[in-house]
Amino acid sequence: MVDVLFTHSYFLRFDPKQWEAGRPFPPLATLYAAAYLRSRGLRVALHDVQLLEHEDTLGAALERHDPRVLVVYDDGFNYLTKMCLSRMREAALAMLEVGRKRGLRTVVSSSDATDCSEMYLSSGAEFVIVGEGEQTLGELADVLLGRSGAAPADIPGLRFLGPDGIERTPPRPLLKDLDELPLPAWDLVDIESYRQHWLARHGHFHLNVSTTRGCPYKCNWCAKPIYGNRYTVRSPSSVADEWAMLKRQFAPDRLWVCDDIFGLKPGWVESFATELASRGGVVPFQIQARVDLMTESTVAALARSGCALAWVGAESGAQSILDAMDKGTRVEQIRDATDSLHAAGIGVAFFLQFGYPGETWENIESTLEMVRRLKPDDIGISVSYPLPGTAFYDHVQNQMGKKTNWKDSDDLDPMYPSPYRPEFYKVLHRRVHAEFRMRQAIKKGVRGRSMLRAAKYAARWAWLELRLRRGRQQAGRARGTVQGSVTTESTVQ
Repeated sequence: MVDVLFTHSYFLRFDPKQWEAGRPFPPLATLYAAAYLRSRGLRVALHDVQLLEHEDTLGAALERHDPRVLVVYDDGFNYLTKMCLSRMREAALAMLEVGRKRGLRTVVSSSDATDCSEMYLSSGAEFVIVGEGEQTLGELADVLLGRSGAAPADIPGLRFLGPDGIERTPPRPLLKDLDELPLPAWDLVDIESYRQHWLARHGHFHLNVSTTRGCPYKCNWCAKPIYGNRYTVRSPSSVADEWAMLKRQFAPDRLWVCDDIFGLKPGWVESFATELASRGGVVPFQIQARVDLMTESTVAALARSGCALAWVGAESGAQSILDAMDKGTRVEQIRDATDSLHAAGIGVAFFLQFGYPGETWENIESTLEMVRRLKPDDIGISVSYPLPGTAFYDHVQNQMGKKTNWKDSDDLDPMYPSPYRPEFYKVLHRRVHAEFRMRQAIKKGVRGRSMLRAAKYAARWAWLELRLRRGRQQAGRARGTVQGSVTTESTVQ
């Protein structure tokens, strides 16, 4: 018997695109919360659903662990949970309902539950945690387990149903010293299942870590339901200790630093490089960062500490779109950061975003030309996605239909009157990737002239298809409607 059983709602199989990519990471935020409760003397267990096939497995886990409290605690460090995908929402609600029917106290902490608390509270959740969750959950668990005489109304950071509707307690201040938290409860995870999944798909094994929480920048499409605009960072020594431990205990081939922004605090990366080297903890890793933070000293320190790849929010090759997004960066900074990182032997990957209001065909072509010219080592493509709590959402909310969330990460439906029809962006997404992979293959030296001709032929057809789509949509607008009917992707392959 345990006091609290943790689970989360991210089933990799429910997201076909991500299942195909085959890059699962343990639910880090869930492990932090479990470790925190255990540090307070509670018995905890984890039902990790990431690699499972369906929600029905929760019943067996409840039988096995016999908990008094069920907590659906999503991994807020995983950007996919911030997207509030409707298929994962269905999974979360189904598991909460199972817990409720068994008479358990039920708690949920997630971006989606923060945005849609009424839905969760009417569908199986007794409490919704809002904001940074560890301390709130610790105090609430003490109340639910009879270890405290406090009332839920006395605990900051909660929502629950009262006699007059949803009750909201005051916000909880964010932690100022992240070193006070215990390290994630790695022992609760079946690490070998993750290792075998990675090895089978890629031949190497990655693990995830976090060094910061939050982001102070104000890109107007970025949702921040958990940490808001605050930014807190662990000490370089604490992070170096954890990395050295992970290297000894699990021997990952690479670490994924899932911070929104790595190394924002001046001098932090330089100190971290020194601390890590003194512990023999260097492991190749990849980060997310801003192009305007890639100073000479930061890039040099990243190289010393083992950074292999930096994902940067390039977003667009058109300055007008970056400005409309309130990105706060310039196209020239994307170029300079790419050049600096490449010169230091660090790979560069671009996050690209299409479909932002006001984007033109010329803006799209500027982005594609930027990719061709700067030659990033990888790209990730998304379509502008309005999420509650953002200025972007407020701007388009009145123009949205009934659909307000993507089903999975490959949905790509703009859900508002975007410059082009939804199917345009699906084709754009696939064809930009196709050209990128072709150019990578050519760079590495594709064997056989026939393979090279085939790759170039496919790319030509890809761009022809896009131009056909653009032309037909422009013709449709001239007639007062958008047709968007083009040759299907299977036809041109």
